[in-house]
Amino acid sequence: MWLYLACLIGLYNLFRWYQERQVVSNLEDKYVFITGCDSGFGNLLAKQLDLRGMRVLAACLTEKGAEQLRRGTSDRVETVILDVTKTESITSAAQWVKERVGNKGLWGLVNNAGISLPSAPHEWLNKEDFLKVINVNLIGLIEVTLSLLSLVKKAEGRIINVSSVMGRLSLFGGGYCISKYGVEAFSDSLRRELYCFGVKIAMIEPGFFKTNITNKELFCQSYQELWDRMDPEVRQSYGQKFLEAFMQSTHKMEEHCQSDLSLVTNCMEHALTSCHPRTRYSCGWDAKLFFIPMSYLPTRLVDTLFLWNFPKPAYAI
Repeated sequence: MWLYLACLIGLYNLFRWYQERQVVSNLEDKYVFITGCDSGFGNLLAKQLDLRGMRVLAACLTEKGAEQLRRGTSDRVETVILDVTKTESITSAAQWVKERVGNKGLWGLVNNAGISLPSAPHEWLNKEDFLKVINVNLIGLIEVTLSLLSLVKKAEGRIINVSSVMGRLSLFGGGYCISKYGVEAFSDSLRRELYCFGVKIAMIEPGFFKTNITNKELFCQSYQELWDRMDPEVRQSYGQKFLEAFMQSTHKMEEHCQSDLSLVTNCMEHALTSCHPRTRYSCGWDAKLFFIPMSYLPTRLVDTLFLWNFPKPAYAI
């Protein structure tokens, strides 16, 4: 019985391995539009796809970022300035993409742009703090997708949405985890809607990596600014020691962040170039071995594990 089961699992994995090794033909004729290319995953992915001979349309937030990317790549990479929180910027970028891809359509759309701050206990934040993150990570992603959807359908291409393990397991307050849960929901519904059009949707779910999103100096600076503007009564309920311990936990978080960004960009590249891309890609050892398995555990157990080392407020019961 167990031998048959092991053989069945082995055959399934062998078949899956064979399928995933099949590569799309004529990659050099295909266009990919990537948001958030100033640094991090988007910047590295643009360079990887350039080496594969693909036509890369890279969206950067700043001209400085765009210039640095152009200097490090071939003439197959073109850049455009894009602020995903502004409709007029998205409309302009979409028209720019349309002019370049022409009748070929857009093979790949990679929604990579994202921010993480402000993130803190919910009581420290206001509505604008939540919207600042959600407008980039979720609303901007949706608007960019809708503006380019007809071009992706024309090419029967791919849409790659960068989510996070925090879209499976919410561990801290603010708009980041909320936005990533939203990305997961949007991607799931979009995948089913576009199946009949031959469009494939993939989600990238990284663990913790060393990028601007996990920069400890930026986190600590944000915490201090939120703390200083806080209502004195709320500040007293948490206590100065909580703030110090909270900042220290951020330092520990960065120490455990992985520095090899190619673990993520290789998954993005596979989703764009494989004939049979996966629906979800979990990137990094922490995502595969800790966060994703934890998301399936009973809620009470997850809460206990998380609260074990979480700083305690001054007025905690």
